[in-house]
Amino acid sequence: MKKQTTSITILETSDIHGHIFPYLYGTKKKATVGLGRIATFIREVRSQTGNVLVIDNGDLYQGTPLTYYYMKQARHLPNPFVSILHELNYDAAVIGNHEFNYGMEPLRKAHQEAEYPFLAANILDKGTMKPLFGLPYFIKVFPNGVKAAVLGVTTHYIPNWENPSHIVDLSFEDAFTSTRNWVSYIHTVEKPDVMIVSYHGGFEKDIQTGSPTERQTGENQGYKICQEVKGVDVLLTGHQHRKLAGTINGVSIVQPGMHGESIGKVTIELKRNKQGWTIINKEPQVISMDGIEADKMVLSIAGDIESKTQSWLDQSIGKIEGNMQIEDIFEARIKEHPFIEFIQRVQLEAADVSISATALFSESQQGLPSIVTLRDIVSNYIYPNTLTVLELTGRDIRLALERSASYFAVNQAGVLSVNPDFTTPKPQHYNYDMWEGIDYVLNISHPIGERVTSLFCNGEPLAEEQKYQVVMNNYRAGGGGEYTMFKNKKIIKEIQIDMTELIADYFLKYQTIKAACNHNWKVVVDGEGRTSF
Repeated sequence: MKKQTTSITILETSDIHGHIFPYLYGTKKKATVGLGRIATFIREVRSQTGNVLVIDNGDLYQGTPLTYYYMKQARHLPNPFVSILHELNYDAAVIGNHEFNYGMEPLRKAHQEAEYPFLAANILDKGTMKPLFGLPYFIKVFPNGVKAAVLGVTTHYIPNWENPSHIVDLSFEDAFTSTRNWVSYIHTVEKPDVMIVSYHGGFEKDIQTGSPTERQTGENQGYKICQEVKGVDVLLTGHQHRKLAGTINGVSIVQPGMHGESIGKVTIELKRNKQGWTIINKEPQVISMDGIEADKMVLSIAGDIESKTQSWLDQSIGKIEGNMQIEDIFEARIKEHPFIEFIQRVQLEAADVSISATALFSESQQGLPSIVTLRDIVSNYIYPNTLTVLELTGRDIRLALERSASYFAVNQAGVLSVNPDFTTPKPQHYNYDMWEGIDYVLNISHPIGERVTSLFCNGEPLAEEQKYQVVMNNYRAGGGGEYTMFKNKKIIKEIQIDMTELIADYFLKYQTIKAACNHNWKVVVDGEGRTSF
């Protein structure tokens, strides 16, 4: 007699962003990251059951010095990430937005090397108007006879970020519309027991309340897919780097964070019926890789490139003329510092605008020594930020400066200090910005909200209604850090290359950088400043 119940397990990785080894490149410290740890977990699950489906949900190849080195120096070699996915018997991979960062050539090469399908239902070749690489979905029949369909879709917002030359021959269909159409087709033609959508995108609304959590741009449509696309059993997501597991309108959802720190897992129990199988239970989980040892075989696959990467990290890529080291982190926030001035210059050149904002992210930043290595760069610029250019009014800029000025307080002795709101319960020093391309004075003796006492651009008072183009990191441009004045502002352009890569390229271009400040701003406790408002 045939067994009447069975189960399958779905495992999802997403937003690995080039992490294979279980440590951080800037510090060499051990960390819960990397495909090495993920590999150990996948092998363990496979040892327990043969009914396993493993999907990578995109943004696999970009984000660490290893990927940067491979793309710039070793692209003639096999792609180590493709080799690792082969070793782990991945069933398919979805194309993420960052897969386009180095252009189509390395992506096509990876596809040629891959023995698993690349899924891209809504990314179309303009010449044929068919899905890129030909496959919108694939079917897997498990050893227990369960038939599963996996549809791959990607956020269609990519043209708002990517270098146009990298996607010139591609067309991006609305991800929601494509999902709805293909799910209907798959049910009609394939009649699967389980319908899985792997979406390199996230949720535009709170998964429990349905309240909007971001601008409704169409970048993330996960909630809408769950609510309005009939016939989806599981939605694998990513892109937002969140850790989510739950159920929306009967659809099991997971999102496993980033860098391989966790894995998404959905266990599905089924009961036999006359036509096949009926789902009777689903359990979505996000499981941390903390405490799991990295798989040595997987590490060895990328071992040679990693060794060369580490040597490359410690090679000199440029020089500093003068002093760009940070001796007092607080002092570097109240008086313009050459390191911040340098970061501003990189941002201004990359974006081709005249106004820039940036921050000192943590208390551990030390600035750059006289001989600069790539490791120095990743140690100082610790976040995988990209750049966004917003169109802002003078009023928006003034409000942003007031938000930054609230970082400071004056104690009873009249001494400048940090507002406890930025230190407790969580340090948020990264939410204090410094600006280039405008001249301003922050007088901390004034009440919060009234501290910008001077604000000029090119020698003229900044006009309230005039529009200015400003470059900043993508986190801040989205309003992160309570910079609500940036939300829903017009995006002029997005530079989808990590800042560490932009900084490295800047050194490779200029070789020697002069440590300098133009002293366009200051923070005072008592002092007079002209006001433009």
